[in-house]
Amino acid sequence: MAIPTREEMYRALEERHGAELQRRLAAAGVAVCGLGGLGSNIAIHLARAGVGRLHIIDFDRVDISNLNRQQYFPEQLGEYKSDALYDTLTRIAPYCDIRRDCVKLTEENIPQLLGGEDIICEAFDRADQKAMLVNTVLEKMPEKYLISGSGMAGLSSTNSIVTRRVTKHFYICGDGESDVADGLGLISARVAVCAAHQAHMAIRIIAQEYDV
Repeated sequence: MAIPTREEMYRALEERHGAELQRRLAAAGVAVCGLGGLGSNIAIHLARAGVGRLHIIDFDRVDISNLNRQQYFPEQLGEYKSDALYDTLTRIAPYCDIRRDCVKLTEENIPQLLGGEDIICEAFDRADQKAMLVNTVLEKMPEKYLISGSGMAGLSSTNSIVTRRVTKHFYICGDGESDVADGLGLISARVAVCAAHQAHMAIRIIAQEYDV
């Protein structure tokens, strides 16, 4: 079956979202930093919503331990996550402008790599990397909207995962407490709920709905 045209796919989204919201989504750009359980799900949600530009960033490769919660396939084992997810996203949203970078983000390269994005989604696994990205963006690019994930491990109720507005441009999604070090690790459904919170907050910001 032939792939729908750009115009056909846009019209289908417009019928769901309304003309004004879809216009805003198509004109927006979002960076997803870290393409694991959070990031791979965030990127897919945004692609399906019709966000016009996605910038996906990770330096890691797909490992068998990722398959329980991350949006990769067994045949993609060993591939760079940025390449594997790019392939999936282009199947979902063939007309989305997707930039991929296989690089480790640092305090030094963040301003250059993320300077052109409207919204930044932090989706790292490690606490020190999360703090590094958040602190760098808040200090060097305070005008950027930043959405971070914190606390989605274990079997606690997904109802404890919420979105909080910390400052005018900074949001945190999660339960704010649970950590993989506490025992039971990351469960696909609970991680995906947190990722959905992050993606939906990005969509709300694009729609100029800033409250949580």
